[in-house]
Amino acid sequence: MHCARHSCWIPLGLALALAGCQTQSKPELAATAAEPEPVDEGWRSIAASDDQAKIEAVAEAWADALDRARNAGFRRAMAGEGPLLDPAAALPRPEPAPGNYMCRLLRLGAEGRRAPAFQSFKAFFCHVGVNPEGQLSITKQTGSERPAGYLWPDANDTPRMVFLGSLALGNEESPRPYGDDPARDMAGVFERVAPMRYRLVIPQPRNTAKLDVIELVPAPVQSPD
Repeated sequence: MHCARHSCWIPLGLALALAGCQTQSKPELAATAAEPEPVDEGWRSIAASDDQAKIEAVAEAWADALDRARNAGFRRAMAGEGPLLDPAAALPRPEPAPGNYMCRLLRLGAEGRRAPAFQSFKAFFCHVGVNPEGQLSITKQTGSERPAGYLWPDANDTPRMVFLGSLALGNEESPRPYGDDPARDMAGVFERVAPMRYRLVIPQPRNTAKLDVIELVPAPVQSPD
C-alpha cells in the first residue's frame, strides 16, 4: 500500500471485523447432572408392607371369598346385592361427595362354626369428610367398632382409591392414626359401583372372614320440623 501522500488507515468497521475473525477458544462448560424430579408415592409411602400386599392381592381375596360363600349355599343371597359384590363393577370417578351416608357391612368367606360364609349386617351411619388439604376421609359414627381413615388416589390409573385407617373401640372418642397400632390398622380399596353407590373393600380383615365389603349410599336428607 502506498502511503506517501495519504496517511495509511483502516476503516473502523473493517478493523472490528478483522478482530472478530481471530480464533478464540471457548470456555468449556462443566457437565452437571439434573436434579431428579421428586417421586410422589402417595399411599405407598405410608402403608405398611403387609397392607400394600393385601391391596395388591385384592383380586385374589375377592375370588377366594366369593367361592367360599357360593360353596356354602349363599349364591342367591349374594346375587341380590347386584354390582356391590361384582369385583369388576368399579366405575370411573370413585371420589364420593362429602356428607352423611348410610353404610352396611357384608362379610364374606368366614370359616368355622362361629360365623357363616356370608353375612349382611344392619345399616349404620358414616360420614365422608374433607380436610383443609382437600383429602377425603371416612368415619363410622356409631357402634362398638368404628373404622375411620383417609382415601388416597391410586397411582395405577385404576378406577379406585386406597383406604388407610384404623379402628376405634368402645368409648374411645377417636381412632388412633394409621400406623400407631398395627393391630388396629385397616387397608382397602374404595370404588363406585353405581350412581351414588360406593363400596369400601377390606381384603383379609382382622377377623375370620376373607373379605369385608362396606356399602355406602347417601343418607336421606331430613326436612326441618
